[in-house]
Amino acid sequence: MYGVVWLVASGVFLADFFIKSYLRNHFSYQSFPVINKIFHITVVFNKGAAFGILNGRNNLLIYVGIVFVVLFMFMVKKEIRCNWLTSVSCGLILGGAFSNLWDRVFLGFVVDYIDFRIWPVFNISDACITCGAILLFIHSLKKPSAGLPNN
Repeated sequence: MYGVVWLVASGVFLADFFIKSYLRNHFSYQSFPVINKIFHITVVFNKGAAFGILNGRNNLLIYVGIVFVVLFMFMVKKEIRCNWLTSVSCGLILGGAFSNLWDRVFLGFVVDYIDFRIWPVFNISDACITCGAILLFIHSLKKPSAGLPNN
């Protein structure tokens, strides 16, 4: 199942990388409606963490990101009962973390573009990290059947 983690992580990274690159190169600091007044593509460059906290602390955020990715990869590798849901969840989290870390290291900011007008602008990586964490939490609530592997 470790291969599933890397397949999902690679897919998230590549999809977000190409979307971010295209939008950054063609629509920097622009906003256009997909569904007027509900959903817009708004290209912004976030030099902080979530909700703009730690703005301008890119080096700190890079170090924290590297530590998180390394520790998370270690945890995934050591997970004894890895099943498909855990694998997909961990892949979503790793892919999103790698994508945002890539932006911070090579651009000095994270490209955000999904704008629902009632929430700060975010990107696919942020959504994947959140969905992966929620799936892991839900999975942690399940009690395994006695004597059966957790698959």
